[in-house]
Amino acid sequence: MATPVILSLLSLPILLTTAYLSTAHLTRARFPLPTNKRICLLTAHPDDEAMFFAPALLALTDPAAGNHVKILCLSTGNADGLGTTRKKELLLSAAHLGIRAPEKDVLILDSPSFPDGMSETWSADAIAEVLASAFVPASAAGPIKKSKSSISGGGGRKEPTIDILLTFDRDGISGHKNHTALHAGALLFLHHLASTSTSSSSITPLLELYTLTTLPLVRKYLSFLDIVPTLLLCTFAALTAKRRGAARKRDGERLVFVSGGADWLRGAKAMVKGHWSQMRWFRWGWVGLGRYMVVNELRRV
Repeated sequence: MATPVILSLLSLPILLTTAYLSTAHLTRARFPLPTNKRICLLTAHPDDEAMFFAPALLALTDPAAGNHVKILCLSTGNADGLGTTRKKELLLSAAHLGIRAPEKDVLILDSPSFPDGMSETWSADAIAEVLASAFVPASAAGPIKKSKSSISGGGGRKEPTIDILLTFDRDGISGHKNHTALHAGALLFLHHLASTSTSSSSITPLLELYTLTTLPLVRKYLSFLDIVPTLLLCTFAALTAKRRGAARKRDGERLVFVSGGADWLRGAKAMVKGHWSQMRWFRWGWVGLGRYMVVNELRRV
């Protein structure tokens, strides 16, 4: 009687691994990734890109996709006095995650406007201004205001130099105030861009904004076991959006990325070797069990 049970237990890892790899392949077929796009990932600290966005970056930087991916990090993560070290670590991590030329495609700010800290609140206006200065060259003429934007002033419709912006959602995955501020700043930036268009809402927007979905605590530590729930929920959301009609279909759009075994190892290396100064005991647990190391679901705003 014991033999069948032992054999079943021994075969379980093989079955789970097979299911994991098969589901990763299915995800690429069901949720195709953007191609030939100019993409920017907006983060708050060095290590955000590896801890939270590794599956997305590894997929989007695949040379076959033809994308040009950049990272804009608004602080050096200097809360513990390691800002200089962490800047170097971010460049190393970016290289592991497929960024073409980290020295050119990774911009790290060191500004008093964005102090690193769980209790530090960043201004949405300041974040929008940084985005405008970086990606809407004509906006350098003046600061963004809540009611008026230099993006929309003077020259009419201004074209941003990126097609897609990725960042955290309003809950920031961990609730970190620096993370949640990025969502508010990105929305403000998007609002200013949209205000430059006098066309109907059906016109192609200047910029697509996708935010990383925050999940309940239990699901954050399910690793690859969260793949199936993610796919089912995203498929249901897409069908629901489709039934609403074309006018609101964009609300249900998702980008879903699942790292296979090789990509998971690359993401883990980006965190462990890239951000060694940050590898405390709880981050080892995140690398081993964290769902965001395996699955990324980003919703279009």
